Amino acid sequence: MPCRFQRLMFDIFSSFSPGTLMFLGAVLFVAGIVRGFAGFGAGMIFMPMATAIVYPPTAAAGFLFLDFAIAMPLVVRAVRMCDWNTVIPAVVASVIFVHTGTWFLANGDVLMLRWVIFAIVAGLLALLVSGWRYHSKPTRTVSFGVGAVAGVLGGISQVSGPPVVAFWLSSAKEPAIVRANLIVFFALASIGTILAYWLNGFFTLEVGHFLFAGIPAYALGLFVGSKTFGKADPKYYRLIAYSLIAIAAITSMPALDTWLR
Repeated sequence: MPCRFQRLMFDIFSSFSPGTLMFLGAVLFVAGIVRGFAGFGAGMIFMPMATAIVYPPTAAAGFLFLDFAIAMPLVVRAVRMCDWNTVIPAVVASVIFVHTGTWFLANGDVLMLRWVIFAIVAGLLALLVSGWRYHSKPTRTVSFGVGAVAGVLGGISQVSGPPVVAFWLSSAKEPAIVRANLIVFFALASIGTILAYWLNGFFTLEVGHFLFAGIPAYALGLFVGSKTFGKADPKYYRLIAYSLIAIAAITSMPALDTWLR
């Protein structure tokens, strides 16, 4: 057993340097806290920073599987609170359109894709900060459209959160329901993304190494974040959500790559 473990450690360090692993572990811990508290945002925190030092498909595939597996306990509690009338159409659209985003990830120019993501996330944040609210009862068509945009962004970079977050935050729903919607949406939508990534050959040996090294940090962060949500004042939820989207917009700027390195 020790020999196998030593061999695994050697393989991991041949895929990622110690400094890279320490950096990714720290980012995963913070991302886990955010995910556990808000129900979203981990990809927004992790992906822009990880893709500055790791091959984007490796970072995206590794984080996708990591989040899907470890966040399951949150889903069990959220299914009883979420608004299924808006969640289901959004999930269906995301599962369909994630293949479009995955195609762009496999064939598109990475730099251009990152600038597109920055523009979309920043635009959605500006819409929310402006005070705009979706006062009408969400229709299935609207929910489907929002899910489609989320699916494309998720396929490209695992940053599918901003469209659905903006959609549900713009409603008058309580923070607990918004959080439950997001947790269930991401869990179900991830199934389609896993299939799309598998079909495109993104689950490589390096992804396995990433998973083994990243599980402890992300799991601990998720635990801390979920405990914090139960003790926090609900009035701060929207402020924190807006802040997370702002962080996603800023850190996704390719212009900051030099600083991140």
